[in-house]
Amino acid sequence: MKTVVITGSSRGLGFEMAKCFRRYGWNVMLNGVNGQRLRSAVKELKRIKGGGSVAGFRASAASADELRALAGYAKKQFGRVDIWINNAGINQPMKALWELSSDEINALIDTDLRGAVIGSKIAVELMSAQPRGGFIYNTEGYGCNGEMMSGLNMYGTCKRGASHFTIALAKELEERHSMVRAGRLSPGMMATDFLTGAMGGEQKIELPEKTKKFYNIMADYPDVVGEFLVKNMIRNRKNNAHINWLTRRKVAARFMTAGFRKRDYF
Repeated sequence: MKTVVITGSSRGLGFEMAKCFRRYGWNVMLNGVNGQRLRSAVKELKRIKGGGSVAGFRASAASADELRALAGYAKKQFGRVDIWINNAGINQPMKALWELSSDEINALIDTDLRGAVIGSKIAVELMSAQPRGGFIYNTEGYGCNGEMMSGLNMYGTCKRGASHFTIALAKELEERHSMVRAGRLSPGMMATDFLTGAMGGEQKIELPEKTKKFYNIMADYPDVVGEFLVKNMIRNRKNNAHINWLTRRKVAARFMTAGFRKRDYF
């Protein structure tokens, strides 16, 4: 029985991916920082028919000690981890850099960038010690390929850095002839409370009408995206894989048909 660990999986895309893995018969380790939400997610996931087991572990992606404890718990529960997904992330308030507090900047770096780096390091250590290694995936976000939007400077910077890090990690693993492989997940934009809640949902984001219009054209529901990502992760055997939902062709098609596809997520 194969096992997946997904950080930031008590809601949103992480939880939708967890549901897909559950339906495919995998053991699933859920993770989040809100204990009540995590317990509810575990209960809901167990109600879905699947061949594997479900467990949850409260840990922050911003804490190396807590991520290491998550890895240890997963190994104790399931024996091995086949896929580790660094999915935890927080959005930033729609503010310019100088309007953000030092605590907000630190939280974004610790969760969105450092969380992927430390989570990957811990996963490599765990998987290197088990037969047949495993796969690590880091979830990309807005800014990973150089896009820029006013009010998303720090978030985009973290995601750009995490993308570079993952490509470099895959190269390092290949050069060391490791059985561990690393890749990137590009889910595009999704209609979740992530778009309207900053700093883990602690602050409400008032989106400009222009931004809402853009999201209505580009965003998708997380269950659709999650199914696509999970299917491709299960099939993938390559190092440095880039599993991309919102391709350039899809982006062009969205704008060409925007006048006929009226959507309002807000």
